Amino acid sequence: MAVDISDPAFLEGLKRKERARQRPSWLRLAIASLLLVAYLVPFYYLFVTIFKTTDEYLRSSVLDLPNSLAPFWDNVVQAWTLGGMGRASINSMSYAVLGAGLATALAAAAAYGLTRLKLRSANAWFMLIFAGTLFPFQMFLVPLFFGFQRTGLINSWGGMVLVYTAICIPFPLLVLRGSFGAIAREIDEAARIEGASEWRVFASMIVPNAKGALIALFLIQFTFIWNDLLFSSILAGSPEVRSIMVALQALQGTYSSTGPNVVVTASLLSSVPTVLLFIFLRRYFMSGLQLGT
Repeated sequence: MAVDISDPAFLEGLKRKERARQRPSWLRLAIASLLLVAYLVPFYYLFVTIFKTTDEYLRSSVLDLPNSLAPFWDNVVQAWTLGGMGRASINSMSYAVLGAGLATALAAAAAYGLTRLKLRSANAWFMLIFAGTLFPFQMFLVPLFFGFQRTGLINSWGGMVLVYTAICIPFPLLVLRGSFGAIAREIDEAARIEGASEWRVFASMIVPNAKGALIALFLIQFTFIWNDLLFSSILAGSPEVRSIMVALQALQGTYSSTGPNVVVTASLLSSVPTVLLFIFLRRYFMSGLQLGT
């Protein structure tokens, strides 16, 4: 049946439906408000706790406002010195930068070989590399521990970089395999006609076209290594090579002498590097979220 869109009654009906659709739902608004409050409460607890002394924290409610802002710096000093966070931060930064960087670079090289070169059994090689992710990391701890003991890599800086590099390769390879495969092969052919080597094609043609994906993968792997407690607590527990998360764990061991306010302050300090990295590289990270393209 034909409808006259110039009919005033028809237009008025459309306006009523549009107003009803745009009218806010109080139920949805209430649910959203409750979820927002539940999301913000931990942040409120964090920011009121770091400005309290240990005595003030124990005498008052955990959600009470602090009496002053002065205790924050004392909490920072205690967290930094008692927890050994200075050395642990340097260790974690080196693990995260080198582990994530090497893993992403090796995964990019492997993805280039699997997608741009005519390798025999390329899918089999990919499945061989990716098969390690089919099992939980806890399965690797016992053989890794005894293997590191026999080779002298236990509680060593090089051993941790090696572990993090190895376990962080499969996921970037999975992503970059699809990303590199979507790049037109005419780019490779044109570069080879001009006399470019395979390394030049990879470094000057393929990598720049996948820069967003590479940076996003680096950020993801950096965050994983920085926040890791499983491997670092088993393979690098000594103060010289322990990570920032192991230092936080050790600080909680002196919980009675430092107080929860110091532990929470240390947790805040440990999150600063990853937050700053995401802020500075957010433009590349957002573009790299479209990893398939």
